[in-house]
Amino acid sequence: MTLEDAAALAAVQRRSRQFLAPWEPMRADAYFTAEGQRADISAALGRHDRGEAMPWVILDGQGDIAGRVTLNGIVRGPFQSCSMGYWLAQDQTGKGLATEAVRDAVMFAFKELDLHRVQAETLVNNVASRRVLLRTGFNQYGLAPKYLRIAGQWQDHLMFQRINDRNE
Repeated sequence: MTLEDAAALAAVQRRSRQFLAPWEPMRADAYFTAEGQRADISAALGRHDRGEAMPWVILDGQGDIAGRVTLNGIVRGPFQSCSMGYWLAQDQTGKGLATEAVRDAVMFAFKELDLHRVQAETLVNNVASRRVLLRTGFNQYGLAPKYLRIAGQWQDHLMFQRINDRNE
């Protein structure tokens, strides 16, 4: 992901705003502009520079931006872990793009970053996201009550993880 992706990400976000709203934090209108996306990308790249995150755009078959996947909260030391988040535009779902992006991000976490664990959380009623996680080898290990403030409410999330078997 680069700052040059800001306008395209803003367009994708605007196009899928209502579709993504039930799964996302409340966002100000400015977030859906090129300037808002530039600020978001800049913050993500700052976390990347500090070794705390790995942000990518997800591309469709034509090379256009279809969504994002990010390894967040990368922790070293004895934990060697991160959390992963992802989203796709409404018109890009059902094509295997999220599955491929999640699979690639996990492999990067394990092979390039040598992390031990990748975790991901999803709203209890987000069946599509749960399917992606299960399809890519994640195991559900718990429920976090009122875990994140999504769509203006503190909501329960299912907790998933993948363990890097190479690090056993």
